[in-house]
Amino acid sequence: MKKLITIVVFTLLSFGAYAQNLIGAWENYYTSESGEKLKRVAIFSEGYNVVTTYNADTGEFIHSKGGSWKLEGRILIETIEFDTKNSESIGQEFSTTITISKTVFNHINDEIQFNRIDNGEPGKLQGAWLMSGRVINGKSQLRDTSGPRKTMKIMSGTRFQWIAYNTETKKFMGTGGGTYTTKNGKYTENIEFFSRDNSRVGASLEFDYNLDNGDWHHSGFSSKGDPLHEVWRLRE
Repeated sequence: MKKLITIVVFTLLSFGAYAQNLIGAWENYYTSESGEKLKRVAIFSEGYNVVTTYNADTGEFIHSKGGSWKLEGRILIETIEFDTKNSESIGQEFSTTITISKTVFNHINDEIQFNRIDNGEPGKLQGAWLMSGRVINGKSQLRDTSGPRKTMKIMSGTRFQWIAYNTETKKFMGTGGGTYTTKNGKYTENIEFFSRDNSRVGASLEFDYNLDNGDWHHSGFSSKGDPLHEVWRLRE
């Protein structure tokens, strides 16, 4: 009996460690039929993920999809919340067999091999965050994040991506992403793709940031030059 309990506990711990190994950012490069070099980046936080494809040279946005995920053994189960190519997949659950090592993540069904970018470090903002409000004239104006209209920002240790979408109408409003750093109270984004305006690719934006009771306060100026003070909360 003790042996059986030990085996069960070890198996559960192994599955937990396997899921933990997915946390972070991964990348894959391939060439399109027209000869373009494309980059595919996957970011996994606890419970949520996003996979995005864009032109590795120009930053032209091509495709993004994501939502929630879980592992059952080595089966990755994803529930889609947004998909820029196939809105009919939203709300559906998809499963695939995967293998993971410290440096490689294989998506067996699609025959895609990702190489690890990071494991959730060194940036201080790893996780899936929802826009929960703004501070205007010194007063917080918070909003309900449980509705279908969401602006989510998924962070690894070095990569970021925001996505605006509606799970009820299946409408996709936009996305952008790239690399980021957090140093001395400054949060800096380096934009590698932007679905609404490709001219913003290559821009570097610096913001003030701080964590207050778990909320991420993000203030400075937007890519349009408008002042902002956003409040983000980790998604449960």
